[in-house]
Amino acid sequence: MPLASLSAGCSRASSGGSVTVSGFAQTSSVLGAGLSAIPLAQLAQRRGRAFALTTGYLVAVVGAGVILLSPRLGIYALFGGLALFGVATASGLQARFAASEAVAPQFGARAMSIVLWATTVGSVAGPNLSQLGSDIGALLGMEPLSGPFMFSCVAFALSAILLSVFLGGRLPAPEAGNGGEAASSAHGNRVSMGTALRAAVRNRGAVIGLLAVASSHTVMVAVMVMTPVHMSLAGHGLDAVGIVISVHILGMYAASPIFGWLTDRLGEVPVILIGVAIFAGAVGLGIAAAALGDDMLLVMIALGLLGLGWSAGIIGGSALLTKSTVPEHRLQLQGASDSLMNFAAAAASAGSGVLLEIGGFELLNAAAGALLLPLLVVSIRWLLRVRSQGGPRSARA
Repeated sequence: MPLASLSAGCSRASSGGSVTVSGFAQTSSVLGAGLSAIPLAQLAQRRGRAFALTTGYLVAVVGAGVILLSPRLGIYALFGGLALFGVATASGLQARFAASEAVAPQFGARAMSIVLWATTVGSVAGPNLSQLGSDIGALLGMEPLSGPFMFSCVAFALSAILLSVFLGGRLPAPEAGNGGEAASSAHGNRVSMGTALRAAVRNRGAVIGLLAVASSHTVMVAVMVMTPVHMSLAGHGLDAVGIVISVHILGMYAASPIFGWLTDRLGEVPVILIGVAIFAGAVGLGIAAAALGDDMLLVMIALGLLGLGWSAGIIGGSALLTKSTVPEHRLQLQGASDSLMNFAAAAASAGSGVLLEIGGFELLNAAAGALLLPLLVVSIRWLLRVRSQGGPRSARA
């Protein structure tokens, strides 16, 4: 939701200024999510998931407030506020791991998918509030484009209150493991981030899981953040941008229970490969839409498929990472995974503006599709290897 709302809100400003600068503005939010993912995971290790998630949303409230004041505080305050705003993304992503820890292992992917699905209503409505937020901001004497962040400020504050009041102390210990392993591991078996990462590098399932999460998020962000800019430059208004982004968000979240069920039934790697195939269709349609004169219908379908590919890759990759690691390494690697995906997406967000200026929407989509090749190769090799050995579907096998 934060990234999508931010894209819709920044699009009009981008049409009057530099596309590259718009990309760097998006990068601030993504970078904030990446920088906060590991500290939030470590905070969850010490104080519990509910406390960490509450803290993340409160930081995002501060960020939204800074953004609202940025017309008076200056451009550096805007970038700082966007970075704090991005902490909400890290909190929302880590909530999926909290859900998987509360159920038995065979339902882990479905639990993650339900958390993603639950964000559908707000995420779809958010981009369509851009025009309303701008109008309200103008009535209050604020910079119109900062108006939509008022809604985000209220939403994040309510999330923090609900988490602290209703879930404080009620979520399972993050390292207790699915199925109720000893919660004392959260205190007695803590390991450093370096130790957990070294163990993950030697685990092929963990490597594929990390790569799937990072690649899926990077491809999605690279295309999504510049789509509103591209549409604005082509003459489409904020209402049209809001519709396209809403379809994209609907693809990201609404179908997630299906991918969660498929992951628990078929296995993590097959669902990751399904995500790669969907991504390929999305970037192909994006290239076709630009070649045919910025056809809005094709752009909308492409962005919907982009969201579906993200959903499959994130759920399959997250489930594979969780099942491939021992409980004492799990929380550190989950934080590292979210940091990696956001840092990679931050780089893609910054570079996507440059690609859009150099070669248009066609080059941007082609470059995004190329990012999927390493994931495609390692996933197919892993699947063929496991099937040739007659082994079970999961990384744990």
